[in-house]
Amino acid sequence: MFFTYRILTNILFLLSPIIFIFRIFKKKEDLNRIQEKYCIYPKKNFQNTIWFHAVSVGELMSIIPLIIKLEKNKKVKKIIITSSTISSSKIFEKQKFKKTIHKFFPLDTNFLTKKFINFWKPQVAIFVDSEIWPNMIRNLEKNQIPIILLNARFTQSSFKKWLIVKSFAKEIFAKISIALPQNTETKKYLKILGVKKIITVGNLKYYGEKILLNNKSSKLFEKFKKFKIFCAGSTHNTEEILISKLHIELKKKLSNLITVIIPRHINRSENIINDLNKFKLNVVKHSTNQKISKKTDIYLVDTFGETKNFYNLSNIAFLGGSIVNHGGQNPLEAARLGNYIINGPNIANFTEIYDYLKIKKISYTTSSVLKMKVFVLSKINKKLPLSKRKKIFYNGNKILDNNLRIIEKYIQ
Repeated sequence: MFFTYRILTNILFLLSPIIFIFRIFKKKEDLNRIQEKYCIYPKKNFQNTIWFHAVSVGELMSIIPLIIKLEKNKKVKKIIITSSTISSSKIFEKQKFKKTIHKFFPLDTNFLTKKFINFWKPQVAIFVDSEIWPNMIRNLEKNQIPIILLNARFTQSSFKKWLIVKSFAKEIFAKISIALPQNTETKKYLKILGVKKIITVGNLKYYGEKILLNNKSSKLFEKFKKFKIFCAGSTHNTEEILISKLHIELKKKLSNLITVIIPRHINRSENIINDLNKFKLNVVKHSTNQKISKKTDIYLVDTFGETKNFYNLSNIAFLGGSIVNHGGQNPLEAARLGNYIINGPNIANFTEIYDYLKIKKISYTTSSVLKMKVFVLSKINKKLPLSKRKKIFYNGNKILDNNLRIIEKYIQ
């Protein structure tokens, strides 16, 4: 099966220039850094790097607290984070790391993965969430480099896909040195797929900076202080339409309401505006620094790394990816910052987290605009109690330390 996989990846390699040109045109690739996907780097001599691969924004954000702590470890000389998306690279640029650099993950061909390993010489490879790349994993194992599957998450859907090629899957997963699943479902799947060593230490995404509990952007606070704020975070295509309908209903009761929409992918901003215009809503884009007024309906956040600032202003937030068939987005940041949560029914990516929030009476699940309206009106004047927010933070701190201890065992 590896032979077939390598043929397919080599074909993809030959087609990749055409694919990348198309993706550059769609603003899904960085023209100035496309060479990184072919392992073309400035010549430097690297030894014993710690390597994390986090495919996109969510995975990258989940490991930032770990990176901050690892940078303080004197044994760690260099950390490299790879990811696959422009949005994740933009998030990285906002960090102030001293030992850590970012590169794009290479194409998973036998030749390029060998080249990557020889150049960076990682002493440990840490794959975040559900990132499995067969050629890279095989070549890491050949070089006797430990492989950690960090904060591992597999849904029933992705597990079933691996079962289609079960013998191939077992060959790959058996090469993983240790897996740290974020939930019991994933632990069960990893065991069936052939991972030999599995330790459950909790979901890294429970972690959040303590300072966020009461930290507000004074500039934004002044701008929005005369308005009631409802946030819709990490929204996906078509979910903004539902939020528009909800805003129109809420506006009947709250004349000074502004709905803040923070799309998961900001490159969709113009399409979102076109959708909102159909409802004759007045839209202001964050990037324009335009003043808001009573006539403003929607404040569209079209810049990276602003989410926490807006969650700090609101008392209730809708979490996207839960109406469409995506599996939901992580609601913990919004909750830690004092928001009650509304979500749709499609939350398979964060089942255990939403179960926890539901038990604590923090979240409410519905896809009905009218039911959402009732819940928003009941919570928009009530900040989530600090006691509940601190409980979430405490759990996250404990989980972070557990993960860190295991990783540090592989650092010489």
